[in-house]
Amino acid sequence: MSLTGAYDPENIFSKILSGGIPSVKVWEDEDVLAFMDVFPQSEGHVLVISKTSRARNLLEVEPEVLAKLTAAVQRTAKAVTKALEPEGFSIMQFNGEAGGQTVYHLHFHIIPRWSDRQLKGHGHAPMADAAVLRGLADRIAAALD
Repeated sequence: MSLTGAYDPENIFSKILSGGIPSVKVWEDEDVLAFMDVFPQSEGHVLVISKTSRARNLLEVEPEVLAKLTAAVQRTAKAVTKALEPEGFSIMQFNGEAGGQTVYHLHFHIIPRWSDRQLKGHGHAPMADAAVLRGLADRIAAALD
């Protein structure tokens, strides 16, 4: 898909937000949902999305929504690093098919990193066990400020 076009209300994140598809939530408020990536590139890979915007990418998002998302990404990254103690982390955000985007609902990836663990490919990692994800989500949620 390109950088322009209509929002698809049938995308997987829209279905998660409507309750049509389950997710392993880390935390949420009225504006933002943070949940575990079911195809994690690394242990503790979290996704952060807006619950209010239909922006497909960074070019379309409303400035006030982006501000809330950025604050949510920072809050979640702090909890990930406190709970899992990685050596570092990556924040990733893809735009358009050529940019690596696979779900056309604006989202941010928080990916914990360790020097002795290889990062799995974006969109190519195997599906994680839901119980393992729930345990990680609970640890991260407990570390939220």
